Amino acid sequence: MAGDGRRGRRLSRGPRDDEDSFDRAGRGSRPRSRLRPAHTEALPARVVTVDRGRYGCLLDDGTVVVAMRARELGRRAVVVGDEVAVVGDVAAGPETLVRIVRVAPRRSTLRRTADDSDPIERIVVANADQMVVVCAVTEPEPQPRLIDRCLVAAEDAGVHPILCLTKVDLKPPTDLLAIYDTVRDVEVVLVGRGDAGAGRQRLSELLHDHVTVFVGSSGVGKSTLVNALVPDALQRVGAVSGTTGKGLHTTTAAIALPLPDAGWVVDTPGVRSFGLAHIDRDQLVRCFPDLVEGTSECPGDCDHLDPDVCGLDEWVAQGRAHAERLDSLRRLLISRTESLSSAQ
Repeated sequence: MAGDGRRGRRLSRGPRDDEDSFDRAGRGSRPRSRLRPAHTEALPARVVTVDRGRYGCLLDDGTVVVAMRARELGRRAVVVGDEVAVVGDVAAGPETLVRIVRVAPRRSTLRRTADDSDPIERIVVANADQMVVVCAVTEPEPQPRLIDRCLVAAEDAGVHPILCLTKVDLKPPTDLLAIYDTVRDVEVVLVGRGDAGAGRQRLSELLHDHVTVFVGSSGVGKSTLVNALVPDALQRVGAVSGTTGKGLHTTTAAIALPLPDAGWVVDTPGVRSFGLAHIDRDQLVRCFPDLVEGTSECPGDCDHLDPDVCGLDEWVAQGRAHAERLDSLRRLLISRTESLSSAQ
């Protein structure tokens, strides 16, 4: 304001993420004390749902509670999959709010953006060590480009990818199998009505003792698979839905479900797109393990877009990778170039 002797400050326009969406302390807030409570009585829990500032948490003994973030957490975001410590009247169950007072360091963070030009990263899940990309071979038609985007996000986050092809009883998965045959470390699981449950059994074996996030577009059978793998989980955490306002069976938000023996499954809403604005160009290439070795034959300044110069076309011609994978990489690189140009 003029005449008050103070100078206005300009806010930087740096990249934003989920944690920027939480409230910040105003000027009238009391100063924080350096002496924070130890909360030695806090109980460990895992965040299984998030809705409008309310966090459904599952305690080690199976009790479900609904929590809010404690003030001392500041702007620290809390997401599905986070391992936290809570205090309060946990014996009252979801009828009483408790407080999240600590968030353990994350072992992994799976992120996405709304599109390739969106500067805001959205955390899909914390602490997952596997991702199952679910894709139907028909009804709806498969989307290899969406599969590739999910695989890139998993590779960037250090999350082991699994590709699950459903409805194989309706159409042979030959084309999709050919595309991903040379992608190392990606196991493909086939699920169909005529397999006597063999596909689901194999999936169950892969999920045991892991934290696995399921992603896929609507209608591919993702939630059907999750319900078969954890048939009683919705009843175990169902008390949260009445408090948070989310119907758990609709998968309108991510939800973490405990497996019967050991491990967790995180079901997510059907996705129409999977933005990768948070991954730079060089990292995009490294997230295609079947193609990255072929870049050794490229010129030092190769942008991997010109077939007359790029060595990846010869790599594909030798059968080291599928042409569809190279096309996916180039589409991503072009999208990133266009996004950067429009931002300048």
